[in-house]
Amino acid sequence: MEKTKNTDSLGNLLDPVVGFARGKIIQSSVDEARRLRQGQRVAADRVRLMGPESIGVFTGNQREFPLKSEDLNTHCEEWVGPGLFAEELRQVAVAHMGGQATDTAAAVNRTSAGIIATIVAFCAGKTVVSVVPPGGRSHASLIRGCSISGVQLKEIQGDKDWLSVIEEHQPALVVVTTVTSSLEFLDDAISMDVAGFAKSKGATVFFDEAYGARMRPVLRGGVLSLALGGDLAITNCDKAGLSGPRSGLVVGRPALVTRVSAKASEFGMEARAPIAASALRSLQRFSPKDLVEEAQSGQELGRALRDRLGAELVAISDLGPMIEEDLALREVFRRAGRDAENAGIVPCEITSALGMVLLRDHGILTVNTHGQPGARVSVRLKPTHGAVARVGGMDKVVAAMVASLNEVARYVNEPQALAELILGVAE
Repeated sequence: MEKTKNTDSLGNLLDPVVGFARGKIIQSSVDEARRLRQGQRVAADRVRLMGPESIGVFTGNQREFPLKSEDLNTHCEEWVGPGLFAEELRQVAVAHMGGQATDTAAAVNRTSAGIIATIVAFCAGKTVVSVVPPGGRSHASLIRGCSISGVQLKEIQGDKDWLSVIEEHQPALVVVTTVTSSLEFLDDAISMDVAGFAKSKGATVFFDEAYGARMRPVLRGGVLSLALGGDLAITNCDKAGLSGPRSGLVVGRPALVTRVSAKASEFGMEARAPIAASALRSLQRFSPKDLVEEAQSGQELGRALRDRLGAELVAISDLGPMIEEDLALREVFRRAGRDAENAGIVPCEITSALGMVLLRDHGILTVNTHGQPGARVSVRLKPTHGAVARVGGMDKVVAAMVASLNEVARYVNEPQALAELILGVAE
């Protein structure tokens, strides 16, 4: 069966917000939250039994909290602390994002929060145009931000006629995603053309650079974020070589950043002093070499996994191997000796189960157990620094994937056991 705009390749209807099919086990974002909690329990059980070194993080998100001891009673103090490091954070953030000397920055508690706050602040009741890489899609937070604002979202891929879409809708806000969470890339030249044309039409241009702020310049020789011509850009402080904490950083023209920051504060989305101070330390210690090493490790793992499982199943991104969720389901059902059509199980449930087994039995932590509601559900192994060594090396990771596919295949005839594997025992 062919994949369509509204269905996956197995004929399951796609949820238009998150872009994957929901099933009987994962029916909504509530079940995704339950799956996250189960993943946290599984990880905690493993750490209690085997210690923290028994888990390697393969989400691409380091998520450390790189504060200095002297920060605890200064920068982390909620009343005076933010003022003490505000200028230091502004300077390092603007340099990191390629902004102008007069630009400024604001920290928010998640990149998704900053995207939603930007949409609410600038959409002006008009359709928001989202330009994404070929083959990619907008992050779920764009869709949710437009829903909160009561406006439509018009998505167009960068190799299509985005010029006519902007001309037709005359948006107050154009969002450009340069690198998606599935690691599709938009060419810098297209990004610049979109920004230039949108601004000529009076739109505010906002770049979603969660991954792109570092991946494009470091791995592909691209320009820094704000050099693409946007008014604002946001990046994630725990992706693509930044160590954490989980937070977002909005950088750009001062008056515009202030509007985003104010709206984020209205919604309780602003980063409190300890988070913002830790984001500063993360930026200060960023080294392109760390990202290059992560990418090299992921590429090596991708080649090893492809050699074992085949190029038809395993794709290789800039940061590591990927298995599309539809293909993962088909592979599991093949190993179970069952027809994947009319399975009664949807791909996101199979990849969630695969993530639980990888974590429980092998210490491989992925977004399939620890992603937030709305996160992509393909299998993506993006090893953070030291992750492969922690779980025993490349050969061990490859063997773990094969063993986990076989283990999940044993669950497909036991829906109740599969549900308990993914969500835990109902409370």
